[in-house]
Amino acid sequence: MKQTILVLAIAMIALTSHAQSKKSNNMFTVKPFKIDVQQTVLDDLQTRLRQTRWPDAPENIGWKYGTDPEFLKSLVAYWQNGYDWRKQEAALNKFPQFTVEIDGVSIHFLHIKSKNPNARPLLLIHGWPDCFYRFYKAIPLLTDDYDVIVPSIPGFGFSGHVSMTDDGSAKIFATLMKDVLGYNSFLVAGGDVGSGIAKSIANLYPENVPAIHLSDVGYPNGSEDWSTMSKAEQEFGQFIQQWWYREGAYSMLHATKPQTQAFGLNDSPAGLASWIVEKFNTWGSPGGTIEEHFTKDELLTNIMIYWVSQTINSSMRTYAEGAYQQLASGQKVNTPTGVAVFPGDAPTPREWAERKTNVKRFTVMEKGGHFAALEAPELWVNEVDTFFKSTPGK
Repeated sequence: MKQTILVLAIAMIALTSHAQSKKSNNMFTVKPFKIDVQQTVLDDLQTRLRQTRWPDAPENIGWKYGTDPEFLKSLVAYWQNGYDWRKQEAALNKFPQFTVEIDGVSIHFLHIKSKNPNARPLLLIHGWPDCFYRFYKAIPLLTDDYDVIVPSIPGFGFSGHVSMTDDGSAKIFATLMKDVLGYNSFLVAGGDVGSGIAKSIANLYPENVPAIHLSDVGYPNGSEDWSTMSKAEQEFGQFIQQWWYREGAYSMLHATKPQTQAFGLNDSPAGLASWIVEKFNTWGSPGGTIEEHFTKDELLTNIMIYWVSQTINSSMRTYAEGAYQQLASGQKVNTPTGVAVFPGDAPTPREWAERKTNVKRFTVMEKGGHFAALEAPELWVNEVDTFFKSTPGK
């Protein structure tokens, strides 16, 4: 009798285990996604653009006090009379897109599978104030050798309006890659906010991530022991301190009072455009005009994704979520790391990059800026590809 009971118990455990396994494999429902903005949203946008109430500005002020009034007026005029959202929408929809709910958050992602049977999965993570659109020109250059996955960070684009820390987004993206898409090993590349998330993923899931590539590794914050820093690192720290005085107001606002400016930015398309294009101008490759680095269509498509999804507030709130917290993204990364320093970004010295990551490749790029994958896609792809092809693993 005892033996019979034992056999039945073992059978029940096996059945339960099998049922749980089946549940685990089917707990995520991936849905195809297509961008299809309602015409009423586009009509409302045109009404708001026509009714823009322009502020005064000193004559010929240019970009000295922020957004150039004349450039913004020309951009808004093109937005009204030349820009074709439906054309851009159709171009974006050429990429296979999906949504899936992970930990109660709806995640939008692109998943472009390579025809190469030996392709390695590559997770690309954007930043602010761009979105998944950062990579749209780079994707076709990568798919010969990589399965490319480009999610919208929680709070951005067509993902749910939930703002998260680097660690929170890292856990969701790791679940996306491992449990939803079935990639037990995957590469990661990111910039800006995406760099922080990439570092978190590498530190939280080192067994799953053989290598990462970053365009920024983090910055000195004044807590460092300067006696341990090289002269180049000390000069870098001084540069960053001055940069925060000149350029860091946006970040302080995002980290402390994001709701305050959200009312205006979510209500005024001209205001939203101003808040975003000023960064594209300031953070682009040095020299030339903003239109020599980005077309008006590219600038407006990025802005439109924020406008139609109404995610400017949740994207800014990401800064507040991560402020003053000890996160895995702040710890040194032991995973092999490639670092590319673009001239439009902070002049990171190699010693600082090595303090923050396990540098296996460090390249000072000849051109490009903070949004290098959009501004100089061939250059960015070649650098990323060269590094990843030098790293082991499938």
